Amino acid sequence: MSNAAAEPIETSLPRARIDWIPLILVPVLAIATLPLVGNVSAWVTLTVAGLAMGMMIFLMASGLTLVFGLMDIINFGHGVFISLGAYATLLVLGPLAGWASADSIGLNLALLVLCIAAAMGLTAVVGVVFERVIVRPVYGNHLKQILVTMGGLIVAEQAIHAIWGASPIPVPVPETLRGAFVIGDIVMERYRVVAIGIGLLVFFAMQVLLNRTRIGLLIRAGVENPEMVEALGYRIRRLFVSVFVAGSALAGLGGVMWAFYRQTLTAGMGMEVMVLVFIVIIIGGLGSVGGCFVGSVLVALMANYVGFLAPKLALVSNILVMALVLIWRPQGLFPVARR
Repeated sequence: MSNAAAEPIETSLPRARIDWIPLILVPVLAIATLPLVGNVSAWVTLTVAGLAMGMMIFLMASGLTLVFGLMDIINFGHGVFISLGAYATLLVLGPLAGWASADSIGLNLALLVLCIAAAMGLTAVVGVVFERVIVRPVYGNHLKQILVTMGGLIVAEQAIHAIWGASPIPVPVPETLRGAFVIGDIVMERYRVVAIGIGLLVFFAMQVLLNRTRIGLLIRAGVENPEMVEALGYRIRRLFVSVFVAGSALAGLGGVMWAFYRQTLTAGMGMEVMVLVFIVIIIGGLGSVGGCFVGSVLVALMANYVGFLAPKLALVSNILVMALVLIWRPQGLFPVARR
């Protein structure tokens, strides 16, 4: 027997190619607007504010893009999880109001973490009920999904009115997260900096989960070929439920950050941002978490820059970005393969 026959043949899987072009859109946009803004300090302030807004949009949209990517479900009721997450802050702020007014970064951050935990817990529980009662009977039928999830949204909003009332409720930002960091002429709001940190942390955690763990492998395989995952002995239905619950919890997290940003709670606050959420999901490529992240930052930065340079065009800047991206790439920046 020859040595060639005796030695094992080494094979290596080709690395997935990274599409770098969409990734450079954000820095290109930021650099291109610098001479238009004219003032470096104003440009940095606008950029930081835009990044913070992008992180909050990503937190609210990431759960929906994850659900759509794996489950092929158009959930118009996603906004209710954002609202519920925002209102869940009251469950923590009520008994721990002293922590919010304390001049202690430790207590303030602990309060924020507890609010996030309460919001994610509440929205996860509601997500289980929502999936079982409303979503499960309409798997595979997009028209019915739109109708029943809209109905679920209306019912949930009325439930919020019944529990917390219809009047807006003020939500104070914790003491040490108010104000801004001032470096020369550059002004960066403290809460926005915290929002950027939380958004980046969630994004990288999702990337590790989806690309470096067994459950992530199953999720990505389920996106590409759910029938094969089922044939290998995995319960794709349980995977669906887990992803839906995780998506609901992420919406709750986004709701907390949005509540402290707005500093006012209303039952319809989640629905108010749903158009923006769907825009970034479409821009990113339906079902792509990375695309959702890039789309969120791109839309937020464009809105900030246009709002500063041409305020009258700020309201249409998001639609303009979506139109330009879809003309360039009709399936979005990072389209999911099976779509």
